[in-house]
Amino acid sequence: MTMWGSKKDSEQNGAEQGPPDNDGASSRRSHRPSSRNDPDERTRLLANNHPPPNSDGYLDPDDPAVSPYNLWSVRALRYLTVLFLMVSFIWWVLLLVSIFVSPPGMHSRGSGFFDFAFTCITIGNLLVAVIFFVAPAKALRITTMIITVLLLVDMIIILSVPRIRVEEGWVGIGSVIWAVFIAAWCILTDRVVAWGKREEEERLTGRPETRRTVKEWLAVMVATVFTSAFIVLVLLMTSTLGIRARDATLEYDGDRILVDGDKYAVHLACVGSEYIKDKKTPTIIIEAGENPSEYDFEHWAYSAYQNGTIDRYCYWDRPGYAWSDNAPSPHSAGMSADALSEALAKQGEEGPWILVSAGTGSIVSRIFSSRHVKQVTGLMFIDPMHEDLLHRIGSPTRGFYLWAWGIISPLGIERLGGALFKGRTREDRIYGRNAYQSGKFIKAALQENLVADSLSKNEVVSARNIQDSDTPLVIISSGIKCRTDGEWERKQKDLTMLTDNLVAWEVVGKAPHEVWRTLEGRTVMERKLGALVKAAGKVKTKEE
Repeated sequence: MTMWGSKKDSEQNGAEQGPPDNDGASSRRSHRPSSRNDPDERTRLLANNHPPPNSDGYLDPDDPAVSPYNLWSVRALRYLTVLFLMVSFIWWVLLLVSIFVSPPGMHSRGSGFFDFAFTCITIGNLLVAVIFFVAPAKALRITTMIITVLLLVDMIIILSVPRIRVEEGWVGIGSVIWAVFIAAWCILTDRVVAWGKREEEERLTGRPETRRTVKEWLAVMVATVFTSAFIVLVLLMTSTLGIRARDATLEYDGDRILVDGDKYAVHLACVGSEYIKDKKTPTIIIEAGENPSEYDFEHWAYSAYQNGTIDRYCYWDRPGYAWSDNAPSPHSAGMSADALSEALAKQGEEGPWILVSAGTGSIVSRIFSSRHVKQVTGLMFIDPMHEDLLHRIGSPTRGFYLWAWGIISPLGIERLGGALFKGRTREDRIYGRNAYQSGKFIKAALQENLVADSLSKNEVVSARNIQDSDTPLVIISSGIKCRTDGEWERKQKDLTMLTDNLVAWEVVGKAPHEVWRTLEGRTVMERKLGALVKAAGKVKTKEE
């Protein structure tokens, strides 16, 4: 069935546009394929028993012999397109695996979700090219050209912004370059197929075909819908990269320090006098909970510093948080503790230290304390996570949710909406209320999820057995959390027995899990921190 015209009209038009020579038989023989001829550009793929040409020497336009596949150049393009699809799929699998376990040499200091997204677009373009190979269309070429231009813009952003270039690494750069190449290849392929189709129609039917069958129109429509969807996806990715480029201009205090064999960098900043440091006055080490330490928690520490409660403090971002890079996968709490140790050593920080941490950050602090028994002179945990409850953040359902969220994070729908309609700033996106939306943060949360109830739990259980029993300890718990979760309250009480030197266990009645968000919580925290500093000084004096 065709959209317009008829076979008879096509035959008549073919006769008018390409009449046979005086020697009709000779002309018909020239158009009739022969198995005795050597293979050439127009080698036919059909058997010799196909329907004979019409009396005018031309084939019917609907004859399956009228195909661009008759040209070896068209066939070669299809073979190469399939080969590119296979190569891209293998790369896609490697990138998918690297989210969970980083293959040697493939770790990038960013989340790894952007290079995966670029490869998905590449595979999508190749699938459209392969499935709709013999249905070339101008609309398809135009939409693919738009995709190519957007991908080219992405490549320029990644290469020109140093921070993004470092985060994406060679894996991300290679992925976006490959995506640009494949998009351009699909345009070239469609044009060559269109040329080959017209060439064979002129040779075998006497004129280029201007009509399409219903099947061909459906193929063109479906292919154009897919490429139009790709345009929307790539446009969102380009906008997200633009936001990342904007965020990269935000300055930070302290330094980014390369750790773990220079595989990634972590952010560490210290506030206070170097003179105080030389006198061996305890330095407070701030360890964040479920959010970057700069988000409210560090502000409380700065207030305590200004009030004279503490003389000096340092805060850092775990891998994937705020200005710190993502670490290779898998990454456990013990590995974060080692990264902090290395960063402090490279900055010349020798202790003594008092560790102040919240939520899941307390797991890292406990492991760090067990590995620096002589340098750690005090522990203060704010509504800390117990090792027996790590299964809550290590559940498979949560892990799948984080993985799926990470896969779509390059689209930046929430981040773009926040920037356009809610006035979210660079600070909000990097360490503030919207930090959880970034690919780096999601990757860090996924890494914590994958090993929380296995490797991290084993590390913190071992740390409990090693912990010095004389270390002064303060526990501050959320009253709301304890009232609504009986198991949480029991585990808070168990954590008061981490050492034999409990300075205080305070339950702040109206405070949420992030205790410092209430005035009462901040007041209790500062008061108990002052008591801890005094208790740590007494222990140190006794030892001397």
